[in-house]
Amino acid sequence: QVQLVESGGGLVQAGGSLRLSCAASGRTFNDDTMGWFRQAPGMERDFVAAITGTGTRTWLADSAKGRFTISIDNIKKTVYLRMSSLKPEDTAVYYCAAGGSYYSARLYSSYDYWGQGTQVTVSS
Repeated sequence: QVQLVESGGGLVQAGGSLRLSCAASGRTFNDDTMGWFRQAPGMERDFVAAITGTGTRTWLADSAKGRFTISIDNIKKTVYLRMSSLKPEDTAVYYCAAGGSYYSARLYSSYDYWGQGTQVTVSS
C-alpha cells in the first residue's frame, strides 16, 4: 500500500517561507518522478514542481522559478518543496504525487499516487 503524507503547510505572511515535506512509504520511487501540485478553491490542480527519484532532474512551473526549490532525500524517502518569497496567489492546497512519468512530469494525469494535501495560506 503506497502512502504519501504531506506536512509543513500553514499560514504565512507574504514574503515568508515554508518547507513542505512528502514522506513516501510502501515502495521505492527511484525509477519514478515525484511532483507537487496545488489547487486553489474553484480552480484546476496546477503543476508546481517535479523531480526524478534519483534527484538528477527537476522541473518547475514558471510561477515557481526563482522562488521554489524541489529536492529529494532517498534515504528518508521524502520529497521537499522549499517555498520562499511567498505571495497571496500561492494560497492553495498543495498535493504530493508519485509514480509519474519523466516525459510528462508536468501533467497530473501522469501520476499514480497522491497524498491528501496540505493547506498553504499566504496573507497579504
